[in-house]
Amino acid sequence: MEIKKISIAEKMSQFSDYWNPRIVGELNGQHIKLVKAKGEFEWHKHDNEDEMFLVIKGEFNMELRNKRIPITEGEFIIIPKGIEHRPVVKNEVEIMLFEPATTISTGGNEKSELTQKRTEWI
Repeated sequence: MEIKKISIAEKMSQFSDYWNPRIVGELNGQHIKLVKAKGEFEWHKHDNEDEMFLVIKGEFNMELRNKRIPITEGEFIIIPKGIEHRPVVKNEVEIMLFEPATTISTGGNEKSELTQKRTEWI
């Protein structure tokens, strides 16, 4: 296996669509993904996985059923398994995600328009 550094900015420049994460690395069964987002994602939860969102550029609100948590550049939030959540983004945000390789973007077995059928490596 070749050891190499990854430029987040260079990887982010390779795509412009929203809510379509790209895999940029893997460690210990976890995927490291980059995603651009704008607008509202759907309410969902992950029954078996925790999820981490690290804001690279911009800001967004993580909505939980009982509160809204603003996350800004350089901050991250961990959503424990089983907690319903949805990211809400006013202006474009760039996010790094850490989650198990088996994680389905919209949680559970129910599929929607936002469910990624196959996450691309870049």
